[in-house]
Amino acid sequence: MRLVTTPRVTFLRGIADEVLARAGRGRMIVAIDGPLRSGKSAFADDLRDVLAEREHAVFRARMEDFHRSREAQAAFGADTADRYYRYGFDESALRRVLVEPFRLGGSAAFVTRVFDPARDAWVEPKWRTGPEDAILVVDGRFVLRDRLAELWDSTVAIDGDPLDPADAIAYAARDPRAVADVVVDLADPEHPRFGRRR
Repeated sequence: MRLVTTPRVTFLRGIADEVLARAGRGRMIVAIDGPLRSGKSAFADDLRDVLAEREHAVFRARMEDFHRSREAQAAFGADTADRYYRYGFDESALRRVLVEPFRLGGSAAFVTRVFDPARDAWVEPKWRTGPEDAILVVDGRFVLRDRLAELWDSTVAIDGDPLDPADAIAYAARDPRAVADVVVDLADPEHPRFGRRR
């Protein structure tokens, strides 16, 4: 279905062009990082819609849905920004039930959500399948960190300085604006533009 053309949609179509130029055939994963309250999730939702507009099979996942429980995080020590940055997310589950089976293609089933951080509870997994050629759009804090970097085919960083201590730690370790394929300035969300690499 063709989306209504707005400045935001026009910009996103340009981003989609860049993503699809890297895609080739098979499965592809796009990762979108940015600081807290930067608009990355809404941007990822809209990118999904623009990619789907071109009749691609597109799936959506959020790092927020791969949190560790509060109890599991407590096993790593006191509740600090450093602990949250290092251990707040269940990256093993992300790899095991989402990224690795998604990469297999074909009939391999994958899960896009395992945890509800608001309820601090696991959710019943919904196993999904898709065609051989499909795109997964993932957004979240810290997704462009070193230890996840090899998971992604195309990367976007939403411009903006860290707003909280966990983001400050993450950006000191590896600023996503320095490593992403594309940096996007969402200072005016309805009129996004390209940002500059740091």
